[in-house]
Amino acid sequence: MLDLIVRNAVLPDGRDAITIGCENGRIVSLGREAGAEARRVIDAGGCLVSPPFVDAHFHMDSTLTYGRPRVNRSGTLLEGIELWGELKPSLTHEEIRERALELCRWAVARGTLAIRSHVDVCDPSLRAVKALLEVRELIKAEIDLQLVAFPQDGFLRSPVGETGLTKALDLGVDVVGGIPHFERTMADGAASVERLCRIAADRGLLVDMHCDETDDPHSRNVEVLARETIRHGLQGRVVGSHLTAMHSMDNYYVSKLIPLMHEAAMTAVANPLINITLQGRHDTYPKRRGMTRIKELLADGVNVACGHDCVMDPWYPLGSHDMLDVAHMGLHVGHMTGDAEMRAMFDCVTINAARALHLDGYGLQPGCWADVVVLQADSPVDALRLRPARLAVIRRGRVIAETSRAVPTVQLAGKTTQITFHIKQSSPPSRSAPGAGTAATAPEDPEGWKRRTRGAVSAPERSEEQ
Repeated sequence: MLDLIVRNAVLPDGRDAITIGCENGRIVSLGREAGAEARRVIDAGGCLVSPPFVDAHFHMDSTLTYGRPRVNRSGTLLEGIELWGELKPSLTHEEIRERALELCRWAVARGTLAIRSHVDVCDPSLRAVKALLEVRELIKAEIDLQLVAFPQDGFLRSPVGETGLTKALDLGVDVVGGIPHFERTMADGAASVERLCRIAADRGLLVDMHCDETDDPHSRNVEVLARETIRHGLQGRVVGSHLTAMHSMDNYYVSKLIPLMHEAAMTAVANPLINITLQGRHDTYPKRRGMTRIKELLADGVNVACGHDCVMDPWYPLGSHDMLDVAHMGLHVGHMTGDAEMRAMFDCVTINAARALHLDGYGLQPGCWADVVVLQADSPVDALRLRPARLAVIRRGRVIAETSRAVPTVQLAGKTTQITFHIKQSSPPSRSAPGAGTAATAPEDPEGWKRRTRGAVSAPERSEEQ
């Protein structure tokens, strides 16, 4: 007898009537054979079943601090950094931990079970680093949390940038980070990239740098990052995050840059919600959108993933940590409304992001971890359109969040009827692309989750959700 079976599933590649068998935390069978028995059976009822969402770029140390010490009046990146610098001295280990755990509850509710979070190392006490290392341990049964040693005030510019980063890595932080465009000069930015890549190569670590997060078309840090990736043999292990300057660069230069990134086997991570909020603030009209060139990067074979980046912090006053919101915004801003393009955008918050994080055992195949999400949607495109309820969120074959299927009723012309927002395509496109949704959480083991996270499970409700 298996631990769990999910029946009547539609997979992101269009296969339907699929049964997924799970045992000992792994997927052990996937196909149309429905004869097995299990301790628990979930009938997906023709809904989309996807591997979980992956947030490839987030800042968990600053999340849920909106309005402290005041709101970001200019809406700019630089004022946000200034506000964060004012707030840092007043933060405590316990407060950082509790905010991060609350965000993790929201993430689980939305079906996001892997997050890469940058953590500021420019505080001599490394308070946020130590708090998030504790969080990583507390939530490891529910979420794969990777931490990036992020010198927010500049690796060279901050007097504690280098020592803080080194100490954070020694404490067990997973990834080497950087912010070359915030160094004092372009030359200092390049020097920081060179030194950080050397550190990563010497320690055998991954790299993820905030890179060219600016409207300046002459910012060249990603070019240096690609060069150093190749020089140090880091191909496939390096992420350039944001890359918003690419939106302002001329096409001739980009025609050279993207092949260089491809040669370096880099991943580009866009943060659509934040990129279009912070960029173009110095423009009158026309205003630049600021998001990196997702469509062109994908077309040239560069792995592209997406992150939520911020939720209610000095840089962004909104957000519920729903990766479908991220992908939904990205496809609009990137003019990616063709069917294949929308499915590719869905990949950016699932399989592409998992590839960026080097997640082991991710996917919908026998032998993969039994981590799946059941969505009240018919396809990846349907999920992007509706951002629907996550009917079940399953981690290692255990249901950790559930939401009842929503069936709205409407009174129109004197008649009350139930409505559905799903319209079946007569011949759905067959293409691989994993998916996800939104949900309120009700874990199967609430006391266990409560012990691990030291708080009750909760999730933001959205009345417009299906």
